[in-house]
Amino acid sequence: MDAAQQETTARARELQRSWYGEPLGALFRRLIDDLGLNQARLAAVLGLSAPMLSQLMSGQRAKIGNPAVVQRVQALQELSSLVADGSVSAVEATDRMEEIKKSQGGSVLTGTSQTTSSSGAPTVRRVVREIQSLLRSVSAAGDIIDAADSLAPSHPELAEFLRVYGAGRTADAVAHYESHQS
Repeated sequence: MDAAQQETTARARELQRSWYGEPLGALFRRLIDDLGLNQARLAAVLGLSAPMLSQLMSGQRAKIGNPAVVQRVQALQELSSLVADGSVSAVEATDRMEEIKKSQGGSVLTGTSQTTSSSGAPTVRRVVREIQSLLRSVSAAGDIIDAADSLAPSHPELAEFLRVYGAGRTADAVAHYESHQS
C-alpha cells in the first residue's frame, strides 16, 4: 500500500471513529468474536455483501450507506453485550440474529437498553464494553487475573479493577462502574 492509500485508509478509519464510535474493523471483529460468527455470516446478518464488509473493515470504505444496516449493527452490538454478560444464551442469540437480519431498521430487541442515550452519549454499558474490549485485546483473562493477584497486596483498588473489567461479567463491571461514579 502506498502512502496515499495509507492516508486514505487512516482518514476513513478516523471518520468511522467519529461516526460509529470506533473504526468498523474493530467493531466488526468484536461482533464476530462475541457472537461466534465469521465474516460471511456477519455480512449476511447485516445485509451487506462480503466484499462491502471487507472494505468497511479495512478502511477502504468509510461509511455504511444504508441506515437499516447501521441499525442492524447497533442491534448486534446490544446483542453482543447481552451474550457477553450471560443474559442471552448462544441459542437465543442465533434466533435474535435471524430477527435482526430480517429487520428493515428500528429496534428488534425489545426491553433492552439502547447503545446510546437520547443525547447521543454512550451508555454505561457501552463504556464498560469498551474498557473490557481494550483490556481483553491486551491480555487473556488468566493473565489479567495473575496481574491482579500480584497487584492486590499493594494496590487493591487496581487489582479489583483488573478483575472486574478484565475477566468479569459485563453486568458486574456495569455495577462497579456505576458505584464509582458519584
